[in-house]
Order: sequence, then C-alpha cells, then structure tokens
Amino acid sequence: MQPTHDISRSVLASGWRRSPRGHLALVLVLLSPLVALAREETRTPVTRAAPASALPTDATLEQLLAEALEARPELRQAEAQVRAARERVPQAGALPDPVLQVGIQNDGFDGLMIGEMEGSYISIMASQALPFPGKRALRTEVARLGATAVSARVARARLSIEAEVRRGYLDLLLTRERLVLLDRLQALWKQSADMARIRYETGEGAQSDLLRAQLELNRLRQRQLALRAEERVRVQSLNRQSGRPLDEPLPTTTRVRDVGVPELGDREAAERDSLERSPELAERRALMAQAEQQMALARRERLPDFTVSAGVMPRGGDFPPMWQASVGVNLPVFSGRMRSRVVAESGAQTESTTHAVAALEQDLRLRVRERLIALEALRDTVAIYRDGLLMQSAATAESTLTQYRVGRASFASVLEANTGIIRDEEDYLRTLVDAQRLAIAQAEVSLEPVASMGGGGQGAGGMPGAGSAPSASARGAAPAGSAPGAAPSTSSSMSGM
Repeated sequence: MQPTHDISRSVLASGWRRSPRGHLALVLVLLSPLVALAREETRTPVTRAAPASALPTDATLEQLLAEALEARPELRQAEAQVRAARERVPQAGALPDPVLQVGIQNDGFDGLMIGEMEGSYISIMASQALPFPGKRALRTEVARLGATAVSARVARARLSIEAEVRRGYLDLLLTRERLVLLDRLQALWKQSADMARIRYETGEGAQSDLLRAQLELNRLRQRQLALRAEERVRVQSLNRQSGRPLDEPLPTTTRVRDVGVPELGDREAAERDSLERSPELAERRALMAQAEQQMALARRERLPDFTVSAGVMPRGGDFPPMWQASVGVNLPVFSGRMRSRVVAESGAQTESTTHAVAALEQDLRLRVRERLIALEALRDTVAIYRDGLLMQSAATAESTLTQYRVGRASFASVLEANTGIIRDEEDYLRTLVDAQRLAIAQAEVSLEPVASMGGGGQGAGGMPGAGSAPSASARGAAPAGSAPGAAPSTSSSMSGM
C-alpha cells in the first residue's frame, strides 16, 4: 500500500488547486489514516437517552455504589439522627408521672392518736396532672413533623453519596481515556519528529525543528506521568468512598465517549421531579407544617391544665376510713402574657418557613432551567465536534505535516496543529463529561448553580481545530477539589454541575 503522505504529495504535485477532482482526492487522502481518530467519534450515537433517573452505569459502578451506601458513616449518622427524632415522638405525647403522697394527721402533741381520735388518720393521696384536651395530640404531631424533617437528611446523604461516587467514577474514566488519547497522539508526535529529522539530515530543515519535536515528546511524557498519578489518586478516592482498601485495583471497561449525552426530559417534568425529590424542600415543608402545629399548640397552651387527686385516710380503731377526691385547675394569671408572645413567635416562624419553602422552590426551578440550558449548549457543542470539528482538526494536522514535508509549512504550524488535536480531543471528552455531570446534578437534586458556561473548544481564531487560546485541559492541569453538585475536574468548561 502506498504511504498516505506519498499519496498526498503526488496529489499536490498534480495541481489539485486547479482541479476540483484533485481537490476532492486530496481531501479523501487527508481523511484516511490519521482522521480515523476522528472517525471513531462519529460512530458513537449523537444522543443517547439517559434521563436523570437512568444514569449510565456498569457493573463496576453499581458495585461501587452499593459498597459506598453500605460503608459511608455519613449515611449511618443520618439514620441514627432519624431514630433519635422518632424516639422523641412518644415522649412528646406522654403524660407526666402521677404523684403519690403519704402523710399523717394527728390531734395534739401528746402522742400518736390514730385509732383513738376521730380527727387523726394516715393519708395516702395520688394525683395526676392532665393537660387540656388536644395538647398531647398537638405535641405529638409537632414531634412527628420534626422527625419527618430530620428524615430528609437520610435522603440527602444517600443522594450525595451516589452523586459523589458517580462523579469520581466519571473522573476516573476521563483520566484513563486521556491517557489513551496521549498514547495515540504520541505516535503523531513521533511521526513529526521523524520527519523533522529527515529534513534536517537532508539539509532541508533546521535543527531547531528536530529539537522542538523532541521537546514536545518529552512534554507528552510529562503529561502521561501526571495523568498516571491522577489516575492513582482517583482510584484511591473511589476506594475510600466505597470502604475498600485504598490500593485495590479498579478495572473499568466503559469509555467516556460511549456514555453519550444525557436527556433531562422536558422542563415541566424535570422541575416536577426536582420538587418531588428534593430533600431540602421536603425538610422545609415538614418544618412549615411543624411551625403551623406549634402555633396551634401555643394557642391551646392558653387553656388551663387539670390536676386530678384522690386518696384514702384510714383512721384506725373503730373509725371508718375517709376518702378524698379533687380536681384542680391552674389559672393562667401570670403566664397569659407569655403565651401571647409564644403565639406571636409561632406565627412569625410559620410565615418564615412558608417564605423559605417558596424561595427554595424558586431555586430548584432555576437550577433545573440552568441545567437544561447548559445541556442544550453542550449537546450542540458535541454535535459540532462530531459533525466535523474533530475531523477537521485531524485533517488540518495531516495537511500541515504533509506541507511541512515538502517545505510549504513551518514546523511551528505542525506544532500548533498537533496541539489543536490534543485540545480538541480533550475538550470533546470534557464536554461529554460536563453533560454527564449535569445529569448527575439533576439526579442529586443539587442546589449548586451551573457556575460558568463555555465549550472547551469554542475559541475562535487560529487554525481550524486549534482554538484561539490553549485551555487548561490542553495543559493537563491537576484536578481541582469538588463541591456538592460540582464535579472535581481539571479544567472543566462547566463547574458546579
């Protein structure tokens, strides 16, 4: 088979600029070997339906999620808090303990006159305080709603753990795919270095071109070392999240480019899903209902409580025993003003929680719309990559290398074109990862905003596929920390998703 570069050179020599057929032949040649890198992207589906409720997964991720939900102490802590809150419910509605009184009444101080004097006796009294009807039920309801509010923390812990593991796994896939990408692009740099060496040995090229090619190869090796270290860190992080030994291997088979672009559904469905599943909203709604019951309880606390007492008084001797029964009512003489303040406080608390619920609903709707807008932009960006940008970038690199071989392009152009391939490929992968982060954030019902928008490879100017300025992703930056709803990414074009 004739080498591609020889074919390109022959096509160029045949005067392709003057012939449309020659032009077409040159394009086909340029799209043959190196462009296979871009062809692989076009074989993947443009859009893969992955609603928030059905995030892409595999056996390894499923195992990590199961182990994380079993091992994470945060979830056990939240469950213990719920058990404690539920134990307070029966306490709130319980009656106070009865009071038993034993006494003696004696006539005179000359001796014990029980059985001898009619007015001397031993008294055995029991009394029970009884709240006004309805108070115990309201206290029980207030405690029950408090337990309901606390139970939302379990849902939040579970959602956060799942999202954290999914983001960590996604980062691991991205790191490993970037390593594969560097291996493939290293071959391109070796090809450029060989061509620079040939031109230098034949006296057609400068020694600086050869040295620059070798420099770029060493920089690629530096990036590989950094990415391999990053891969180890991500494996250890996932193992820690799942309660595994830190150094346990974590083989993966899924690729980032295979997960596709998720679908969050239509706006109304996504908003309804967030409002229904948000643990924070469920907690605030429970607190709002609790505040309403507290206000009703505060009003009922104005009503008096009762104290029921009964007792027997054996007198001894021939005297028959006596008995006593009474009902007492406390008079709210001094607590009336305090009760009014309590009612006013409960009313203000109810109003506050009502507004808090409304504000949170607005935030949730806003987050959903932000994610939908961002996802639409990412989907269009992915389409640009798949529909031509990746192929154009590869074709540009091939064409530049071919022109450099015949002395029609500088080696600086080759460097720029090769850098463009690296940046476009990595930005493409990051765009897919950013789209998945949006789906994870939606599944997590995250309140974190989509901090910034801007496709990694959308810079203008420069050579096709090269972008106007190198992004941090192209520089192989170290990963940053994560936040709830925000993925740890080296230089994600979207953070806080």
